Amino acid sequence: MTKFSEIFNLREGEGNRIKTLEEIKSNISFKGANLWTLACAIIIASVGLNVNSTAVIIGAMLISPLMGPIVGAGFALGIYDFDLLKKSLRNLLIATVVSLVVSSLYFYLSPFKDVQSELLARTSPNIYDILIAFFGGLVGVIAVTRTEKGNPIPGVAIATALMPPLCTAGYGIATGQWSFMLGAFYLYCINCTFIGIATFLIVKYLRYPAKEQVDKSWQKRLRLSITTLTLIMLVPSAWLAYSLYREQQFKKNAEAFINSEFTEKGYTVVYKKTDFKSAPKRIEVALLSKRFTKEELKSLQADKEKNSYLKGVYLHIRQDSTDRFTALRKDIMDQIKTGESQLNEKDLKILQLENRLKEYRLSYDGLFKEASILFPEITSLSVSRQRLETKDSILPINVALYNSNKVLIQADNERLKKWLEQRIGVKDVKLIRVTD
Repeated sequence: MTKFSEIFNLREGEGNRIKTLEEIKSNISFKGANLWTLACAIIIASVGLNVNSTAVIIGAMLISPLMGPIVGAGFALGIYDFDLLKKSLRNLLIATVVSLVVSSLYFYLSPFKDVQSELLARTSPNIYDILIAFFGGLVGVIAVTRTEKGNPIPGVAIATALMPPLCTAGYGIATGQWSFMLGAFYLYCINCTFIGIATFLIVKYLRYPAKEQVDKSWQKRLRLSITTLTLIMLVPSAWLAYSLYREQQFKKNAEAFINSEFTEKGYTVVYKKTDFKSAPKRIEVALLSKRFTKEELKSLQADKEKNSYLKGVYLHIRQDSTDRFTALRKDIMDQIKTGESQLNEKDLKILQLENRLKEYRLSYDGLFKEASILFPEITSLSVSRQRLETKDSILPINVALYNSNKVLIQADNERLKKWLEQRIGVKDVKLIRVTD
């Protein structure tokens, strides 16, 4: 054996083939532990998609047992074990139907039916999904045939996701969004098919002995069936990948066109939108102040047509007539002035209220301290200006409320009154003693 062949030798480290086949057969049936694991994986994946949690979805991928019958079908084709093939396909069909029913029921009952990014990511499969499924399937079956399974198995389960697209299809059924259902189920079929094909190729490469001998014509029909199935999955996904590439190029070139024709020239872009799926494709732009003449618009259209990705794209620049733009600006300025006027009126009212309060306020710092020195019996003191209403008129009066340990004698009472009148500069202070 040459050094080159030794590098790519898969037979080194290969496990016991009888034991490998027994493990594969045990993972085909959905009963007992496998059934419980499948049920839990369905619910976990549905919840993860519902709440847009990548971590939860990865958990569902890791525990999903759906790869069992797919690998079993690939092995069955490789060794011509048609009983194993029938059993694998029957169990895969049962698991698929159960997953669709349970996930559809979950999303139908769930109050949260918003489309999340994790759901959208599984509705538009393309050629890259085929590559992931095929090479992921290669790694998976190689790991299955090893004595030491190693770390590839969990990674393969995550890369070749089976449960999330199946549950996304259930979401499409529950919400009546059939494009979601078809796209997600197509992704699921891609994963199943190319994991099975990868398994078939590795089994043939490792030369597992055939269980049943078949003639060359049957082998030819089998190869033709696998080729046909591969093309059925390959052609639409390649077209979807090409469409995705065109959409990305359209958005990239539309953004570059907006930057070069508007932003870099100093025009403030307040709104922009690109629509690849409309017929014709559209670019919409609105500017803050720049207004284009008919000649300038024609020039922009001509510049756009020079870009091969923007040919035939409808360029719509949102701009109203000058008169209406001026009227709109006038309305905005009027609203600003009205707001300022309302603020001025409020400030005036506040000032008036403050002046009126000053009319009734007789507040002097340190007044009580001075009074308590002159009249030790006083324990509290407050002065204010009040209005005394009568039938015929309103009379202003100055009131001094005080509290004292004992009733002041007439002489002290008169002396306190005169001192207050002199101290605060008013006449006719009315003294009132309050008690606790």
